[in-house]
Amino acid sequence: MLTVDQFYLGCLAHASYLVGSGGVGVVIDPQRDIGQYLETARERGLTIRHIIETHLHADFVSGHRELAEATGAQIYLGDGSGAEFDHVPVRDGDEILLEDCKLQFLQTPGHTEESVSIVLNDLEKRPSAPSVVFTGDTLFIGDVGRPDLSKKHTPQELAGMLYDSLHNKILRLPDDVQVYPAHGAGSMCGRNMSEEHSSTIGREKQTNYALRPMGRQAFVEMMTTDLPARPEYFAQDVELNRKGAVALSDLAPLRALKAEEVERLRAASAILLDVRAAREFAAAHVPGSINVGLGGQFATWAAVAVGLDREIVLVGEHQDAVEEARIRLARVGIERVAGYLESGLDGWRRSRLTLAVTAQVSASELSSRMRDDDDLVVVDVRQPAEWRLGHVPGAVHYALTELQHRLRELDPRRVTAVYCKGGYRSSIAASLLESHGWERVVNVTGGFDAWYSAGLAAVVE
Repeated sequence: MLTVDQFYLGCLAHASYLVGSGGVGVVIDPQRDIGQYLETARERGLTIRHIIETHLHADFVSGHRELAEATGAQIYLGDGSGAEFDHVPVRDGDEILLEDCKLQFLQTPGHTEESVSIVLNDLEKRPSAPSVVFTGDTLFIGDVGRPDLSKKHTPQELAGMLYDSLHNKILRLPDDVQVYPAHGAGSMCGRNMSEEHSSTIGREKQTNYALRPMGRQAFVEMMTTDLPARPEYFAQDVELNRKGAVALSDLAPLRALKAEEVERLRAASAILLDVRAAREFAAAHVPGSINVGLGGQFATWAAVAVGLDREIVLVGEHQDAVEEARIRLARVGIERVAGYLESGLDGWRRSRLTLAVTAQVSASELSSRMRDDDDLVVVDVRQPAEWRLGHVPGAVHYALTELQHRLRELDPRRVTAVYCKGGYRSSIAASLLESHGWERVVNVTGGFDAWYSAGLAAVVE
């Protein structure tokens, strides 16, 4: 019997898959922690023999190497990937044949040069036509992959390849073929993804903005205009995936660190990453620490805020929180975690070390202050598409993905009020500004959603 299981990891908006047939399992685009694939395979009576990567992922670290070592499975990647581990380079028409299904590869470059999609034929129920296509980051639900992740090709060149892959290959599949992508809403590999986790070719033709009837050049221009800033860690994750990451079990265990040791590490340039909620962080935190709440797209924004190379000390409410943070950070390649602050902020307080607070302001209070305070600058840290749909009058736009590279454009002497959609990203941004010496930072609680709900004026571009 043919089975297809989707595993959706919300914190990375990442979808992976286990295809099973005749006792053999095929895993597509595995996340770094591989236990769920092994467990589901056992439940279904499958032996994992094949691991397919649709491309070298940029936004997370894949578990392909560890899964291969655990199962003896063969890894498959698109031809030209440059992968440094043992793998099968696949081209158009290459196949994996199972008892009840056939998996056929399509080379679909555009998001990356080596991108592939996998067409599944159910040999028992529908042998002469495909039933499913796993599209990786080539085609999303409501969007297509961003075309700016290559060192060899310009975004315009990749966008042209993407157009050809979509129109000459994927969109030629029957309209009722199920579409299973590698990401959903929240991923930075696209800019307009749906909350849905699957679709059909026919539905995407009707509803996906990037598949509207248009010529190749018009598509290229659309896909390369106003691209959101590419996070720096993307290139590092590609290289980690090209080599194959070490097993999570090989990472050093987390150490509990006394406040005094944390203070020494901080003085030696370690980053204190506070994973508590924004409101708790604002009320009291270690000076200079960065706040990325454990909810939401934690790992993605942590990688944006702190990168992959600095030593990290975690600050959380309890042991479970820091353990969860460690796993989530490893999923994006943040491995240099020295330990965590023992007893959290209570441990810091007991050592009588200095605490800091972040000022908070409501949307209505911000509106009033904007009328009276000439020393106030309002900073919107949302993505460009969000900014264009509506923003606070007089605000300046610095997307969180590029904020740290544009700090010279802001005046640290001014009162700086920061907002996002709901308050999560603005707390990250406020803590980043404070860590760089801003002393008059204000976080706008509730973000633009609160501004809109209060009926305050907005600018639409």
